[in-house]
Amino acid sequence: MTDLKERIAAELTAARDRTTLLTDSVDEADLVRQHSPLMSPLVWDLAHIANQEELWLLREVGGRTPIHPEIDPLYDAFEHPRSERPSLPLLAPAEARSYGHDVRGRVLDLLDRSRLSGSRLLDDGFAFGMIAQHEAQHDETMLITHQLRTGPAVLSATSPGAAPADALRLPGEVLVPGGPFTMGTSTDPWALDNERPAHTVSVPAFYIDTTPVTCGSYAAFITDGGYDEPRWWTADGWAHRQRASLSAPLYWRFDGGQWVRSVFGRTEPVDPAEPVLHVSWYEADAYARWAGRRLPTEAEWEKAARFDPVSGESLRYPWGSADPSAEQANLGQAFLRPAPAGSYPAGAAPCGARQLIGDVWEWTSSDFLPYPGFAAWPYREYSEVFFGPEYKVLRGGSFAVSPVACRGTFRNWDYPIRRQIFAGFRTARTAEIERGVRGVVPPRASTVEGA
Repeated sequence: MTDLKERIAAELTAARDRTTLLTDSVDEADLVRQHSPLMSPLVWDLAHIANQEELWLLREVGGRTPIHPEIDPLYDAFEHPRSERPSLPLLAPAEARSYGHDVRGRVLDLLDRSRLSGSRLLDDGFAFGMIAQHEAQHDETMLITHQLRTGPAVLSATSPGAAPADALRLPGEVLVPGGPFTMGTSTDPWALDNERPAHTVSVPAFYIDTTPVTCGSYAAFITDGGYDEPRWWTADGWAHRQRASLSAPLYWRFDGGQWVRSVFGRTEPVDPAEPVLHVSWYEADAYARWAGRRLPTEAEWEKAARFDPVSGESLRYPWGSADPSAEQANLGQAFLRPAPAGSYPAGAAPCGARQLIGDVWEWTSSDFLPYPGFAAWPYREYSEVFFGPEYKVLRGGSFAVSPVACRGTFRNWDYPIRRQIFAGFRTARTAEIERGVRGVVPPRASTVEGA
C-alpha cells in the first residue's frame, strides 16, 4: 500500500510541476488571454484542474464540504464552450494558483489517510489515478495553447538527437499476422472506461509503416499536387480542404525555397526526418490514398502495438509491461518535438514497428465507438457522449503526453478537421493472399528520409 501511495503522490506531483511550468512561463496577460477560439485561456485550465480534483477526490471520495461551490459552473467543461470562457468571471491567476495549492494540500492529506480500497473509486487508487491523468491531459492541452500563442518563445528543451544508425536501413513496412488478439483491457487498474472491457478481435494480416510518416514524405505529397487533386480526398475532406484553404500542415509555410515552420515561438526549417505533425484526419487520409495505401483501423493499430505472436498475449506497451523509459519512448514534454523517424529501437513492438508510443498521436480510420460490453464509469461525459461517426480515433500519444496518460490501450479522439493537436499518422495495407498462402509483396521504400 505504501508503494501505491508513493506512486500516486509522485504522479500528482509530476503533473503539478508541469502545470506550474506551463503557467509560470507566461505573464498574467498571457494567462488570461484566449490565444485561439479553439482553446481556453490558460487560467481557465489552471482552475479547472483544481476544481476537478476537488470534485472527485475531496468531495466524492473524501466526503468533504465544497470549498468554492459557486465556481463549479464556471469550470464545467460542458457548461460553457471554449469560445465563451474568456467572458466568464474566472478566478484571477493568483486566486487560481491559491485554489489549486489549497486543494492539493488537502488531497495529499486524504491520500495519506485513505485505505485505497472498499469502493470502486478507491480500489487500486483509481480516483487518484484518474485525476493524475486528467491533469496530465490538460498539460498537453496547455502546451497546444503555447504553440498557438504569438510572441517570443518562453519554453525550451533539448533536442531528441539524431535517429540511430539503423534507422536508414529499416524496411518501409512490417507485417502483422492475421488472427485474433485481445483488444482493450479489463485488468489495468487506471484504464479509463472507453478502454474497457477486454475483448477478442480477429484482424486479417496487414502491413503497417515501420515508423510514422515523415515530413519529407509528406512534402513529396505536397509537391506532387496532393492538395489540388480531388481524387485523393473524401467528399467531406475535399470540401473542408477548399473551405479552409488547406495547402500544407498547420504552421508550415514555403519561404526562400524551403519549407519552414513555427515551433513554440521559433521559426525553423522543416526537418524531413521528423514525423509530420499538425495534420488533420482528412489530410492524413488523402496522403494515404496518394501513397496507394490507407490509414490503419484502430484494431490494426492496437494489434501492431500490443500483440506478441510468440506468447499470443497482448502487452501493456509495445515493449512489454514495464513503465516507459527515456530509451523507449518520447513522452512527457522531455522534448518539444517528435524524435526522428526510426528512433527508440528499445521501444519497438514485436512486429518491428517503432514509435507507436509517444512522438505523435496517430490518426486511425476508425470512428470513436464503444467496445462490446462498454459501461460508462464513473461519469458518462468522459466518453459516452462523444461516441459516434463525428469523431475519429487517435492512438499512441505524442511527445506532449505524460506516461501516466499513455498506454497501448489508451484511446484519444477528435474531429477530423483538427490540426492544432500534436497528431501525425502512419499508413497500412492489407496483406495479399493467394491460393491460401500469404502473398510475398515487396516492401515499400523506407519512410525514413534519406533511405
